[in-house]
Amino acid sequence: MEEQSYGDWRQGVHHRLLGRRIPLGGSLELTQRCNNRCIHCYNNLPADDHNAMARELSSDEICRIIDEISELGCLWLLLTGGEIFLRKDFFEIYGYAKQKGFLITLFTNGTLITSDIADLLVDLPPFSIEITLYGSRRKTYESITGVPGSYAGCLNGIKRLTERGLPVKLKTMVVAQNKHEVFELKRFVEEGLGLEFKFDTMINPRRDCSLSPLEVRLDPVDVVRLDFEDKDRITEWRQFAERFHKPAANPADADKLYLCGGGHQSFAVDSFGQLMTCVLSGRCYDLRQGSFKAGWEDFLFNQRQKRATRNTRCRNCLIKPMCGMCPANGELECRDEEAPVEFLCEVAHLRAYAFGLAVAPHGDCEYCRGGTRYEDLVRTVERLRRQT
Repeated sequence: MEEQSYGDWRQGVHHRLLGRRIPLGGSLELTQRCNNRCIHCYNNLPADDHNAMARELSSDEICRIIDEISELGCLWLLLTGGEIFLRKDFFEIYGYAKQKGFLITLFTNGTLITSDIADLLVDLPPFSIEITLYGSRRKTYESITGVPGSYAGCLNGIKRLTERGLPVKLKTMVVAQNKHEVFELKRFVEEGLGLEFKFDTMINPRRDCSLSPLEVRLDPVDVVRLDFEDKDRITEWRQFAERFHKPAANPADADKLYLCGGGHQSFAVDSFGQLMTCVLSGRCYDLRQGSFKAGWEDFLFNQRQKRATRNTRCRNCLIKPMCGMCPANGELECRDEEAPVEFLCEVAHLRAYAFGLAVAPHGDCEYCRGGTRYEDLVRTVERLRRQT
């Protein structure tokens, strides 16, 4: 095949795939139980929660779901929790998913990784293992997990995996308790451990809509201050903005509620068999009562068709990608999937002004030019520039 014709063929395949709803990747939650008690977590029931254990999908049920998502073309699979290694049948489930040919990422806190577990992972290596490390010091780490000894347990787990050459990446959620230590932690991971590191500052309410995790969430100014202090992060945000700071390609999509990949190319299944657009969504389809195919092609398709019913300032906002606002955020924080989340709105505008993005009018917005908070935000950005 000639180069030009091959290029045309490849582009045609790409466009056809973009137009189809294929569940290319998804998350499969094995449990909501965890041996840590992290103060910010949206999803951590006690490790010995017998009600949760009784409701969790069995290994047979999980394998049936794995069969069904494989049949629809899924390639990437995230196994997450809670803490995945609390499941005594973890390797039965994991081995079955590996046999199906998935590219598998594991999310774990690392504290339960024994030498035996690490050896078994060597025999069946995942695509990636992501571990959350909350601090470079024990006091900081355990002020977040609430479990004495968890810091040493996490570091020992990381050591066992890295000694065996397994693909480990470290990350952290930045909260009030560790914000002072973020870049010390970054150096500790990248220079001391020789591993990849990333951090996130966007804390969500719990799945039951409890707002308790927000008590330790950074304020918007601290969120953007961390952006300024990390040169790589600034570059990445600028590149992200260049790609996504524009009107919807199709005007007919402008009033769609769901603009993310959830329910279009990705999905989430919780430990009780509920299929959702993402791990934060409250709208579910019960896979114990129906097939993944029906849930994907009917339930999630209908979710994706939902339109905005009122003209909030989010609807025509071109900087929405800077905050990640979506129906799940609105539902969790405001009990209304269309309601703007003030925290996210302020972060988005601070980032836009920090990176020199033009903010087009998009309704009654206090953070835009002429709004009651505009001058304050502009002064804040100038102060951050001088400080960094």
